[in-house]
Amino acid sequence: MKFIIFLSCLILTSSILSGQAATKEDNVWKTLSKISYKKEYDELMGFKIDKPVFSESVRALEGKELTIKGYIIPIEGYKSHKEFIFSAFPYSMCFFCGGAGPETVMEVEALEGIKYSADAITIKGKLVLNDKDINRLMYKLVGAKLIKS
Repeated sequence: MKFIIFLSCLILTSSILSGQAATKEDNVWKTLSKISYKKEYDELMGFKIDKPVFSESVRALEGKELTIKGYIIPIEGYKSHKEFIFSAFPYSMCFFCGGAGPETVMEVEALEGIKYSADAITIKGKLVLNDKDINRLMYKLVGAKLIKS
């Protein structure tokens, strides 16, 4: 039994030292995935739609400044943008193009233009939740700035 515990500790230490442990930025997306949906009739649409129901852990992040790692989804060309879509996954796997869910993307309003990159970047901003406007994404990061490209 002691050998198994020792081996587990050794593997954990090895993965941390090699940089394989999940970072705080990666864990934000995991927390944001803790949502469910409820069917609700929408007067404008004329039928029932899925409205997000945020878990307590997601609601606890509302209004807080978050640091999050992800990918810019180009919606108006490959240039610098102050407003863009940010995804937990690369362009080919994002919510719009791949099989991911709507909880894996967010709108971003940056303080300054952030140059497009196909590589992951890290940004920081304040989280706003949206469960009312079906024409917007459910997450928005405002006052965002680039931390690491």
